Amino acid sequence: MSPAASTPAAPATAPSGLQISTSPRPGSRLAVEVAVPGGRCQASYEAALEKLSRSVKLPGFRKGKVPRPVLLQQIGALRIRATALEDLVDGVVREAVRQENIAAISRPELSEGFETVLERFNPGSDLTISLEMDVEPTPQLKTTRGLTAEAEVVTYDPARVEELLEQSRRQLATLVPVEDRAAASGDVARISFSGTFSDTDDAIPGGSSDGMEVELEEGRMIPGFVEGIVGMAVDESRTVACTFPESYPQEDAAGRPASFAITLLDLKSRELPALDDAFAQQASDKNTLMELRADLENRLKEDAEKRHRANRHDALLEALVNELEVELPETLIQEEVRQLIEQTAGQIAQQGMDVNKLFTPDLVRSLMETSRPEAEQRLRRNLALRALATAEKIEVAAADLEAKLREVSRGLSDTASIDPNRLRQAVGDDLLRDALLTWLETNSTVTEKATADAETQDIPSAKDAT
Repeated sequence: MSPAASTPAAPATAPSGLQISTSPRPGSRLAVEVAVPGGRCQASYEAALEKLSRSVKLPGFRKGKVPRPVLLQQIGALRIRATALEDLVDGVVREAVRQENIAAISRPELSEGFETVLERFNPGSDLTISLEMDVEPTPQLKTTRGLTAEAEVVTYDPARVEELLEQSRRQLATLVPVEDRAAASGDVARISFSGTFSDTDDAIPGGSSDGMEVELEEGRMIPGFVEGIVGMAVDESRTVACTFPESYPQEDAAGRPASFAITLLDLKSRELPALDDAFAQQASDKNTLMELRADLENRLKEDAEKRHRANRHDALLEALVNELEVELPETLIQEEVRQLIEQTAGQIAQQGMDVNKLFTPDLVRSLMETSRPEAEQRLRRNLALRALATAEKIEVAAADLEAKLREVSRGLSDTASIDPNRLRQAVGDDLLRDALLTWLETNSTVTEKATADAETQDIPSAKDAT
């Protein structure tokens, strides 16, 4: 049986007497209709009556020996029929899935609902049960060879080495008090301030401090705040006009004009360390400045190459997904959404934040909605790669898998706590993905376009980089 069939399958009669027919539904769902003979319905009713009778205790009767009329009165005919139907449906569903080789990925659901079926259920009479369930999608590719894609180029920029070194010097700088001049860009100012919204004269919630350090650099605070401090002398007070950005996270402040009364309490400048071997030893695990420069250069080259390769692979995967024909079942989408949310929660927990307090029901619902496009994209990419592996008969050699498993295991500190089957699956998936992407690069054409990525990427410090 193929869930992707375009016409309903002819009814098939199982040895148990069930007549089963299937037909596809949108969204990688399958409709299953099962005709149950009256004898099977009667047998389920008798079994339910026997099971329920064992739970009835009446004076004057041994357990399990209560006459049927008394049982019916004590238990109730509706409860007996409902129990019989529940057991009947469970058994019928299992048999239908097994007989038709249905790759179900969700719990089968009664199309009419249990109460409606119960109204039609009569022991001794034939019964037709209609079910629907999500099934494993059958991804297919319109073509696999000759794909074209465009990827952004990421190149190594030698100037980045000096930027990293300069940033690290700033992190290791000594703060020196300033008394003989006004505040300048690059200084560290300690200020007291209080803010009000200019349109209402209301105090800004959280918009005041008796002593906060501010680095006088563009972009550190809302527009106009740092610029207003530059030029002030210690103990000087000034009122600065600002406007909260439209994208400000607090919605009640976004886009609103504000006024801040600021007093400069203290001012310090940075005294940068000399760019020498002593700095290299303080900023990294290298002994000389030459070694530090060489290490940074190698790491930046490796990073540029890695990101360049990732861009090529992303472009190829996008081209491959464009050739994909598949309907995504809701069950898989929801599973992928949950995985994305769990990953987000894990990253937040690693930062020391309380996930249970942050992840309110409203936030979880919002995350489920906003994560859906990414979840669908990930599913399509995985299904496209699966279809490529099938179409081109690409697989991982057993010897390669064993060699990689040995390599990975040597790098694990606690192998006893790791499920070997899950580890094997994960390593095998990674190797297969690499093989598929390599095949795509060989059999596709990727053109490259320039990008400003190197200029806009966040730059780590020299200490972080090493």
